[in-house]
Amino acid sequence: MEESLITYLKEQFEVSEIDLRTYSPLTLAYIGDAIYDLMIRTLLVDEGNMQVNKLHKRASSLVKAEKQSAMSAVLEPVFTQEELTVWKRGRNAKSFTSAKNASIADYRRATGFEAVMGYLYLKGSYHRMIDLIKLGLQTGKEDENGKY
Repeated sequence: MEESLITYLKEQFEVSEIDLRTYSPLTLAYIGDAIYDLMIRTLLVDEGNMQVNKLHKRASSLVKAEKQSAMSAVLEPVFTQEELTVWKRGRNAKSFTSAKNASIADYRRATGFEAVMGYLYLKGSYHRMIDLIKLGLQTGKEDENGKY
């Protein structure tokens, strides 16, 4: 069985294990933002070849703070206690930036969502991360064909 990408990356760059509970929620959100964006881009590219500007528009509509906030509302009841703790830490974190086109409330809930994604990714809980993304995306299909 092939080892996980994270495990291999850490081995190759000789990165030591750190207790994820010690990471700041904004650090978790930083990596969570990137991994969530990668998951969305992967889903869109796997739907078939299309113009890059169309891919970008579709991806942007799914990774914006407003969409992540809506997903958080759906996912909050199904979060484990551990995930809920990370989400709340991310939501309550004092960031010095804000989204250009989102309310403060949406931005903060989105930061919580990204913190959970980052936490699950770094923890190696890829199936759980993908299951949560799927559940969140299913609550608001982007078009009549059921595509994201």
